[in-house]
Amino acid sequence: MQSGKDAGGAVASVVSSDNNIHSESGIPGHVVAAIDINTTANQIYRHNFPDTPLWNKTIEGIALDDFNKLSFDMILMSPPCQPFTRIGLQGDISDPRTKSFLYVLDLLPRFSSPQLHRLPRFILLENVKGFESSAARELLVKTLTGCGYSFQEFMVSPTSVGIPNSRLRYFLIAKMSTSFSTQARSEVRSQARSEHSQSSTSDRVCIQLPDVFPHFAEADSSEQPTVLSPTCPGSCQSEEEVREGQVLYKLETAADAQRKRSQNQDLSIRQIQDFLEPQREGDLEQHLLPPRTLLRYALLLDIVQPTCRRSVCFTKGYGRYVEGTGSVLQGCTETQMESVFAGLDQVSEEEKVQQLLKLKLRYFTPREVANLMGFPQSFMFPEGVSTLQQYRTLGNSLNVVVVSRLLQLLVS
Repeated sequence: MQSGKDAGGAVASVVSSDNNIHSESGIPGHVVAAIDINTTANQIYRHNFPDTPLWNKTIEGIALDDFNKLSFDMILMSPPCQPFTRIGLQGDISDPRTKSFLYVLDLLPRFSSPQLHRLPRFILLENVKGFESSAARELLVKTLTGCGYSFQEFMVSPTSVGIPNSRLRYFLIAKMSTSFSTQARSEVRSQARSEHSQSSTSDRVCIQLPDVFPHFAEADSSEQPTVLSPTCPGSCQSEEEVREGQVLYKLETAADAQRKRSQNQDLSIRQIQDFLEPQREGDLEQHLLPPRTLLRYALLLDIVQPTCRRSVCFTKGYGRYVEGTGSVLQGCTETQMESVFAGLDQVSEEEKVQQLLKLKLRYFTPREVANLMGFPQSFMFPEGVSTLQQYRTLGNSLNVVVVSRLLQLLVS
């Protein structure tokens, strides 16, 4: 059974079009029900998985008996993340959007009653960073422990599987009645070895997972530096320490520039060009950033080139908003970025636009974002779903490869 804020993404993480668990994980299985109330997500899901039962209803609207009739072995959950995001109100379990999650926790112990079938053997849950310190997480752990589950918690980004995209997420995998091969009830709080030693919670054991995540990053504090690193970003490195000749041509610190260089030098991560669509000039023109956007947001853009080995997290606002929603691609690599940005604040607006247009900056296409999210080439968007709807759905989704690797660990 699969449920969440975007079941289309969750399902693509584990099943192929013939209802077998996705070949990335190599786990045989059958989806007995997918549950979501998002109209667009359901439309995309149904297009890709027409034979899978799709329930367009809230979780709390499903009775225990109806769940019991499904006789499922695994629950995949991706509850709404808004109650736990850094930029939100952080309402936690008092936020009405946690109602479905709390309902599942209320139901779980009742699956083991004499009148009903057994508890599901496996559970996987995904959410944003911030969930790991929430009251919702504490209630989840308490419920799982009371039901007899062993569990592990992780903070994982696609960079751990060689994908050049930062998308740090909290994951929990739980298994009934058996312990994991490493250590039950342990947590990977960070991907950086240096950060492992900084955990303030003594009963959380950090583990390495080289078999499941062969490129487990040694340093990726770029995603949540204020949480994962005790050092203020501004104190990491002074401008004088930047490589000689380096120009800080955008609104970034010297530490930002150094971090990006380090990421691009990590050969365990694939290059952006491996995930791009074939160059068809006419098709890509529609994704170019318009002059007004360049003029207003040029200094805030996260710009990557095809040979880069990094990109920032794509959110549901990508294509609609600019700041903090995802990287943009430099289409004309012959033009040196430094030459465009140097002295940009000293020219007229018209000249500024002409300079910026030389870079041919564009949004990644929805297909390219899907590629960076690990979706298989068989995944398609149905006709009638707009580009912005595609971006929004992808921004609410999960990374296919990361989830598949966690499922391998879960059922091993």
